[in-house]
Amino acid sequence: MTTLNRPNSALLVIDVQNDVVAEAYKRDSVVERIQSAVEKARAKGTPVIWVQHSDAYLAIDSLGWQIVPELEPLANEPMVRKLYGSSFEATNLDEVLEKAEVGHLFLAGAETNHCVRHTAHAALERGFDITLLGDAHTTSDGEGDHGDILARQIVDEQNQGLDGYALPGRRASVSKVAESAL
Repeated sequence: MTTLNRPNSALLVIDVQNDVVAEAYKRDSVVERIQSAVEKARAKGTPVIWVQHSDAYLAIDSLGWQIVPELEPLANEPMVRKLYGSSFEATNLDEVLEKAEVGHLFLAGAETNHCVRHTAHAALERGFDITLLGDAHTTSDGEGDHGDILARQIVDEQNQGLDGYALPGRRASVSKVAESAL
């Protein structure tokens, strides 16, 4: 149970941008499930908040920076621009969520092992409960000093690692879009 005493939930769609998901694991089916989550949230009156990352390789307003064409944010849905992995760091996300009295976040998007992970932990540390939509986040295969990591392994690890994770007064869960309380 959230420590924020805020009764509402919101769907946070993280970095589903052209260049971010261009070569992502199961890109099309994940984007389709994100669209389903967005439709489900809108039908229930749950706020949908869109996050867009930018950095030296992802310039604001470039084609690669744009939300994928399959997803269309509505004019009244908040857009949060970020420069760091966490959607909270140096953004107005806290204020957007406070104004909407949000204490629980449903998370979807990319990249699982970067911005989704950092946002999930930052939300928990700030007192939010979270539900990671386990079939609505993705990443690309990773290369590292200790060998390659397959994207499906990264997605599976994130789902397993967050499901049931708790901090005092708040917790994380993982749910498929179709089975979620969204």
